[in-house]
Amino acid sequence: MGHDGTPTGKRWLRWLPAAVLVGSLGLDLLTPPDVSTFPLLAAAPVMAAPVLSRRGTLAVGAAAVVTGLLDVVLEGRDLFSASEAVPFASIVVLTVLAVFLNRVMARDRQQLRTAREVAEAVQRAVLPAPAGRVGPLTVAARYQAAAREAAVGGDLYAVHATRHGVRLMIGDVRGKGLGAVRAVNALLGAFDEAAVHLPDLPAVVRRLEERMRRLNTPPDGAEGESFVTAVVAELPVGGTVLRVVNRGHPAPLLVHRGLVRPLEPAVPALPLGLADLGGPRAPVTVDRYDLPEDAVLVLFTDGVTEARDRDGTFYDPVPALSRPLPPDPGRVLDALLADLDRHAAGGLTDDVALLALTRHRSGPAPPGAGARSRGPRGRPRPSASRADDPRR
Repeated sequence: MGHDGTPTGKRWLRWLPAAVLVGSLGLDLLTPPDVSTFPLLAAAPVMAAPVLSRRGTLAVGAAAVVTGLLDVVLEGRDLFSASEAVPFASIVVLTVLAVFLNRVMARDRQQLRTAREVAEAVQRAVLPAPAGRVGPLTVAARYQAAAREAAVGGDLYAVHATRHGVRLMIGDVRGKGLGAVRAVNALLGAFDEAAVHLPDLPAVVRRLEERMRRLNTPPDGAEGESFVTAVVAELPVGGTVLRVVNRGHPAPLLVHRGLVRPLEPAVPALPLGLADLGGPRAPVTVDRYDLPEDAVLVLFTDGVTEARDRDGTFYDPVPALSRPLPPDPGRVLDALLADLDRHAAGGLTDDVALLALTRHRSGPAPPGAGARSRGPRGRPRPSASRADDPRR
């Protein structure tokens, strides 16, 4: 939305009132004198109300009156006759009405913008940005609220350095509003405790599942329907192999030397909160992936892949991440968000949360790091393991 309170999306609509005025004049010149184009002139200020400012709406109304006068003069009609006065009065009345509607809509847009700003402030308070360095990792996070929403979203992320290694989570709670905030707070609290105290990754995931089960069964006995897609991962102390549990979430992307590899789970799993549908005590499958130095792991919520352009095409983050990029998580996320914003023309329909990390290099970055040519899209072969196996 612009500083004058006008919407910024679909800017071509701003030219529609002018096109109607020009079209009305041209149509009047090409049609017999008994064909009136005043209804088109009267419609122009009404069309301007939702897409222009108050001054712009008034200007369109004035232009409609001038166009009508020009029409009367060119056709040699009597300007002061009753048959000509009524159409001009209609234009004036509709212009006043359009200005009133414009004011109401501008106020509503301002209230929506204020509500969105409040929602983003609440989101930042609930979801503070992680530290830039966590253990052996450099970390960056970004959050962007939907352009068409004013409710607090359910996207979440967390990164913690523990004696077991660095543990992280990114997730997306079904729904928005206070229920989503409640679920986000519950999950972040459960993860903060579990990541520090529990010895292995499957135990952390089971603790999150238990927390969702309690959340879905409130004290009044009513059954809830909330669930969370999530990726929970850890990098052990001194290790280079990333362990990942994916519960119905978009696959993370590993960006390394121009190659973007989606870390798809070997065995698909249900989101957190729906584990009972998979049977009692379903095992937690852990996938393992090498995390090379200078590789950037990018995790995101489905607001990224569900963003559409004007033709309805879903966004694919792989091409943007396959361009020459430095091995810097913050710059990678900024480049991805800029490309996403161009694709969606600033009109995201869902909140977006992103998390990126890379292992610290043992020395200074070489010149041109990350400036390799784009390689083919590939997919790693995750080695699925049941983490309940004590040999793992």
